[in-house]
Amino acid sequence: MKRLIGAVSAVLMTFAAMPAQAADKVVLMLNWYVYGEHAPFYYGKAKGIYAAEGIDLEIQEGRGSAATTQAVAAKTADFGYVDVPTMMRAAIKGAPVVATGVLLQTSPMSAMGFADKNIRKPEDIKGKTVAITPADSMTQIWPLFLKKTGLKESDFKTVAGDGQTKLNAVINGQADLLLGYVMDQSMKIKDATGKDVYPIKFADYGINMVSSGIIANTDYVKANADLVRRFMSATTKAVEAAEKEPKAAAQAILDANPKGGKIDTLTQGFELTIPLYRTAETKSKRPFQVTDQNMTDSVNLMVEYGGLDAKAKDNPKAFYTNDYLPKSGS
Repeated sequence: MKRLIGAVSAVLMTFAAMPAQAADKVVLMLNWYVYGEHAPFYYGKAKGIYAAEGIDLEIQEGRGSAATTQAVAAKTADFGYVDVPTMMRAAIKGAPVVATGVLLQTSPMSAMGFADKNIRKPEDIKGKTVAITPADSMTQIWPLFLKKTGLKESDFKTVAGDGQTKLNAVINGQADLLLGYVMDQSMKIKDATGKDVYPIKFADYGINMVSSGIIANTDYVKANADLVRRFMSATTKAVEAAEKEPKAAAQAILDANPKGGKIDTLTQGFELTIPLYRTAETKSKRPFQVTDQNMTDSVNLMVEYGGLDAKAKDNPKAFYTNDYLPKSGS
């Protein structure tokens, strides 16, 4: 018995002396400077959700979905959080990227202005001035919104500029509205002015297409299938945890980046993001479980209005996969 105990002790000491297996270092590059939509990633890291999957996560801010897509294609970032239609434009031109999960399945695109201007429906846009950024995703879909709502270009004026110029135009009264995302530009305006913003959502007028999702390099996915599964499992759990604790999730942004905004608007921005996670078809599913129909419809809209090459319609499934997502309850 003494010999047995001694042998067991020796084995246990051997295991204790072995170094713990190092976590896999993973870089996630965001689509833009941090804002409320990004809360789940920071919350998942802070709560140890990624660590539990053996992942040492580094979150990097981005400078636009196109730039982040390029970084993922070049393997300078392992994963990207980007506008999926923007990724499609790169993929159809040969960039080796694929969406491993589509989080925003309802479009956040809108025309927004100060709530006190009482611009609440498309008809109210007549006679107003709209600030746009030429060639961005919203401006490309804007003609479809006009068509769906019976508006004409001659019904209003436009002013053009980059993202900050567009914000300043509304803040300074040079424009009545701007084209923006419900959880992004609206919060930036509120941070700057303290005033509420009202968005006229494109999705409310029959324009629904996917938006943000996780992308990876196709070669990276093939070579690291287990890691991709663990990353998507952790990210799914992070989103689910953040949905339950929006303010705590927003606070995780500030804990990691004290200059990342204000807690109230970060929280509000994230709360405005949550309803975009699911459609009527996916309301009972876990995050990222996009349907084939939603993706096909999005590809068709992008071909018709968003400048996507028509050959994209031949195989919409080439742009995304649900194969690395956790199953229900796992």
